[in-house]
Amino acid sequence: MTANAEELELKDRLSLIETMIAEGRRSMQSYGWTFVLWGVAYYVAILWSNLCNYGQAWPITMVSAGVLMGVIRWRIGCSNPITSKGRAIWATWISMGLSMFILLDALGFSRMHVDVRIMVAVASTLIAAANAASSLILKWKLQFACAIVWWAVAVVSCYGTVNQSYIAFLIALFLCQIVFGIYLMIRESIARKQEATHA
Repeated sequence: MTANAEELELKDRLSLIETMIAEGRRSMQSYGWTFVLWGVAYYVAILWSNLCNYGQAWPITMVSAGVLMGVIRWRIGCSNPITSKGRAIWATWISMGLSMFILLDALGFSRMHVDVRIMVAVASTLIAAANAASSLILKWKLQFACAIVWWAVAVVSCYGTVNQSYIAFLIALFLCQIVFGIYLMIRESIARKQEATHA
C-alpha cells in the first residue's frame, strides 16, 4: 500500500467514526422527551410523597412513568437503536433504570429506616453513571457536565443535611433532566428543519 492509499483509508475511517458519533447524538436527541418525562415524574413523586405522606407514591409514579414512556415510544414509532453505539446507550439507561427501580423500591417496601440522604446519593450516583457512560460513548461534554452535577448531589447527600440533599436533588433534576431534555428536543427540532430544508 502506498502512503496516499493509507492516508485515504485513515481519513475514511475517521469520517466513519465521526458519522457514527453524530448519529449517536442524533439518536440521543430524539430521546430528549424522556429526560423531561422522568424529571417531571420525579417531581410528582417527591411532591406526592411529601405533601400527602403517601408511602406508595414513588412506586406508583415510577411505574406510571415507565408505562407512559413505553406508550409514547410505541406511538411515535421509536424502535430499538440499530447502531452499536445506540445499543450501548440504550442498554446503559435501561440497566440504570431497572437498578434504581429494584433497589429503591426494595428499600421503600422493606420498611427499614433508610436515611433519605442515602437514597438520594444512590439514585444520583446511578443517574450520573448513565450520563457519564452516554457522554463518553458520544464524546458529548454537556452530558458529562450533567454527570458531574449528579455526582455532586451524591456528595452533598453524604455530607449535608436532609434539606441540603433535597435541594441539591431538585436542582439537579431541573438542570440535568428537564433543561437538558428540552435542550435535546430543541436540537432535534433544528436538525429536522435542516433535513427538511436540504431534502
